[in-house]
Amino acid sequence: MTIAELNPAERHRHIAGTFTDRVRHVKNWDAATPVPDWTARDVVRHLVEWLPGFLASGSDVQPQRGPDVDDDPAASWSAHCGWVQALLNDPGSAQRMLENPHIGSLPLDRAIDQFYTTDVFMHTWDLARATGQDDRLDADYCAQVVDGMEPYEDVIRSSGQYGPRVPTPPGSDAQTRLLGFIGRDPFWTPAS
Repeated sequence: MTIAELNPAERHRHIAGTFTDRVRHVKNWDAATPVPDWTARDVVRHLVEWLPGFLASGSDVQPQRGPDVDDDPAASWSAHCGWVQALLNDPGSAQRMLENPHIGSLPLDRAIDQFYTTDVFMHTWDLARATGQDDRLDADYCAQVVDGMEPYEDVIRSSGQYGPRVPTPPGSDAQTRLLGFIGRDPFWTPAS
């Protein structure tokens, strides 16, 4: 079964599990990342902080906060990841709705899957690349994500959430195309 064939709870479990593995092996939380002005700690901070506000502003979800990212990024991620997984494991999450002026009305599990789990997937590369870990992403899912985003490039760019597209060589694989699309230099390496 491919990542794309999983339901939202299973997909989050798989993608967040890979991210969790990278979190566990970070040796330097102050390492620079491919995201300008972000450290490895900031990648975790971004994922831990934006989803609760997104959900609270358009649903009845009550955010749960774990340890502070500055004090313990790994513990903060673990608590947050467990909270998200519990939301997705709840059979009622498919009946709960998220209302948002930009995306309309979506079932809660689908909103988390479409916006947050995909973000975790992409940021796995940032954290892995910054900290010298395995940065390979699932090729089929990369292709699905980039192919799904490309028709909405103008809307995506105007959101301010993505940098300018980075050109990639003709015939690039799906991961390289996805990274370039979201504004990453696919060939970025940490300064020595």
